[in-house]
Amino acid sequence: MSKIGIYPGTFDPMTNGHMDIIKRSLKIVDHLVIAVAKNLNKNSLFNVIERIDIVKNDISLLNNINSKIKVTELSGLLTTFAKNQNATCIIRGLRAVSDFEYEFQMTGMNYQLNPDIETIFLMTSEKNSFISSNFVKEVHKLGGDVSNFVSNNTLNILNKKNT
Repeated sequence: MSKIGIYPGTFDPMTNGHMDIIKRSLKIVDHLVIAVAKNLNKNSLFNVIERIDIVKNDISLLNNINSKIKVTELSGLLTTFAKNQNATCIIRGLRAVSDFEYEFQMTGMNYQLNPDIETIFLMTSEKNSFISSNFVKEVHKLGGDVSNFVSNNTLNILNKKNT
């Protein structure tokens, strides 16, 4: 049986930290569904279609593994989405201890909704541990160089968006 993982997030925008989690997830699962959330509680810089396009473009650069990845929109309950995708697990990235409390609570709720889907936490690599989409957007908006935190594709799209 194929192991299918769901990596949900807003990816607003996609960062090198996200790519790190994606690459490492594929060591655990056979197929990865990147679920780009249409999150109504966040004020996104990019709409969901733009974010899906950014993610698809960034993963297209991954040699020999992009065929194991599907990128799609997530709306509604994550556990329902995961069940519909025949997923066995949800992948979540952790940058710092401060991420853990929220993720712990969400995992408990997801388990109550569907105990058949496990949550796997992956610690972001040390070099990416401080990167967040919010920091990238803020630094870029203020004229800072974010080229070490995002792909060239994402940087070009950020430049167009902020002009």
